[in-house]
Amino acid sequence: MPFRLRGITNEAVLEALAVVPRHLFVPEDLRDQAYENIPLPIGFQQTISQPFVVGYMTEVLELQPSHRVLEIGTGSGYQAAVLAQLVDTVFTVEIIPELGMQAQTRLRTLGYENVHVRIGNGWEGWPENAPFDRIIVTAAASRIPPVLIAQLAVGGRMVIPVGLQEEVQSLMLAVKKGEGNIETKRLLSVRFVPMTGE
Repeated sequence: MPFRLRGITNEAVLEALAVVPRHLFVPEDLRDQAYENIPLPIGFQQTISQPFVVGYMTEVLELQPSHRVLEIGTGSGYQAAVLAQLVDTVFTVEIIPELGMQAQTRLRTLGYENVHVRIGNGWEGWPENAPFDRIIVTAAASRIPPVLIAQLAVGGRMVIPVGLQEEVQSLMLAVKKGEGNIETKRLLSVRFVPMTGE
């Protein structure tokens, strides 16, 4: 996959993308397309993001091996698996019980012991394990959820798509400079399934 051609340069991220078997995170009848740079349906009107988007969002987080990361929107578990290659612990929340349970089983089977899956509402985050060094949201929110900002450590980074399903969404980076001091930056235009719950 031509990740490098699309501007992903972080060697650790490239290695994580190379190591994680994406074909095991997509439905069997779509495995022949698993290594194409396209999103694929995973059931329940959800998708697995294209590898470039996974790599780009991961790179933007500027991860360190000691980090504890919160992911909102587990889906198939693919993004969590990529993160798990790079950080100490991944906490991931999925609102669709069937998807969350499938992802948990898949991640355990593949040996990702540093990933913890919760079935729940992503708008609530995972307060008992906060603060998080990094937060990644893999569904489009109407706005940046204040609860997630509250659960982000000072100095932490969050990447999140913002916008309605009918319109072009913006991938946003939020950096927590201090309590009540958030710096945001628009990164690029994206299209994600909507974040449900709230």
